Amino acid sequence: MKILSSSQIKECDSATIEKGISSISLMENAAKKCANWIVDNFKSNQSFSIFCGNGNNGGDGFAIARMLYEKGFDVAVFIDENNSKFSEDAKINLNKIKPISGITIKDYSEFENNNFIIIDALFGYGLNRELSYDFKNLIEKLNQIQVPKISIDIPTGLYADKIIEENSTVFKADFTLTFQFYKRSFLHPETGKFCGKIIVLNIDLDKDFINEIETDYVVIDEKLIKEIYKPREDFTHKGTFGKSILVGGSYGKMGAILMSSLSALKTGSGLTFTIAPECGNIILQSQIPEAMFIGSGKNYIDKIEIQEKAVYGIGPGLGKEKQTKKALFEFLESYNQYVVLDADALNILAENNKLNLIPKNAVITPHPLEFERLFGKSANSFERIELAKQKAKELQIFIILKDHHTAIVTPQKKVYYNITGNSGMAKGGSGDVLTGILTSLISQKYDIEKACIFGVWLHGKAGDFAAAAYSKEAMLPTDLINKIGSAYQCLNT
Repeated sequence: MKILSSSQIKECDSATIEKGISSISLMENAAKKCANWIVDNFKSNQSFSIFCGNGNNGGDGFAIARMLYEKGFDVAVFIDENNSKFSEDAKINLNKIKPISGITIKDYSEFENNNFIIIDALFGYGLNRELSYDFKNLIEKLNQIQVPKISIDIPTGLYADKIIEENSTVFKADFTLTFQFYKRSFLHPETGKFCGKIIVLNIDLDKDFINEIETDYVVIDEKLIKEIYKPREDFTHKGTFGKSILVGGSYGKMGAILMSSLSALKTGSGLTFTIAPECGNIILQSQIPEAMFIGSGKNYIDKIEIQEKAVYGIGPGLGKEKQTKKALFEFLESYNQYVVLDADALNILAENNKLNLIPKNAVITPHPLEFERLFGKSANSFERIELAKQKAKELQIFIILKDHHTAIVTPQKKVYYNITGNSGMAKGGSGDVLTGILTSLISQKYDIEKACIFGVWLHGKAGDFAAAAYSKEAMLPTDLINKIGSAYQCLNT
């Protein structure tokens, strides 16, 4: 699913209107989709306070008020009675509700907490300035009320595609009903925290325009994944599905490389090898007999054997001992094929200023702190994405920025945001699982970009199945590994 900027969304609206759909009909359609979702998700005896601005977002709110009233809900509408400058379509929908005696229309200042569900239709995606003092006060008052809250299109106070100032006043929604596209601000930690659950409603904007418009930003959806996924053919053998070599582990940290190796197997690797210190032999051979063990060093890796036609995943539990650093540098100086670098492999490269050793088309999977060690500080996550785009192009590598919504940044400066996964995955070991998944998919000859997209989605989807089975609090990275099969099965239904 493409992510469009606010200016591109305006162009898309205009293109749709040029095809013969009037702007008021487009608003009616958007409001109907919102009202239908609300009817489906809230009990009929609940009541709503709808806060409407003077623009088209307010027009959506007026239309939603009318439709909810027609469905039997109690509705109160709040506006700025001192400002009569409404957009043309907003004015039409306001005039439609004025004669309805069952809908009360009051000034913002008349609002009192009555335990009604609150709907925010104050400002839409076009907001480009900080809220006024009066609107800040209103939003702060609404945020303090403990009732379900819904934003229409985007929570008031957020911009569609840029960061907000620290300590900005923003409506805190439990649900955001947005139209046709995700906004980038939904996907970053500083801004996404205000959005609650995102519901994308298809309002039938012009498909030709959407197909033709260029954008660097994409949300990974199931449609894209089904286009990437390659079901197994029957007449195949283990050699068909590649050779994955997971490298890591050190004394006291053998669990990391164990999880990487197991996740590579669960993802479908035909042949799986684990290079680890001899101290991990019994642990690894007893826990994952399907993976072949290659010993290297006693307690810490001192050599990384190069095998032909193999994909390497290096870093989980690796440690940063002197002999391990030497082994990593020697390997990267001699190896120029596909490799996934994670954890201590990245930390070693960062601490020794050896980024030039990363092969082209490598995949690196840093969390924000590891990214900072590699490439320097960023003021916020929006700037971090821009820096990642620059470095991915410069080094010709794929950067997987791990976060609540992990982002895949390509050498062509394309950004894919993942929306599977949950906070239950915020446990040590989850990243090691991702390393194994990615290594396995690349070894199975998935295109490198597609392997990154599919791998991150698969990792998050398995995490969602694990959270559903065990809860976010109780789920473990090993539970996630055991749910990789469930994630595959959902693609075959």
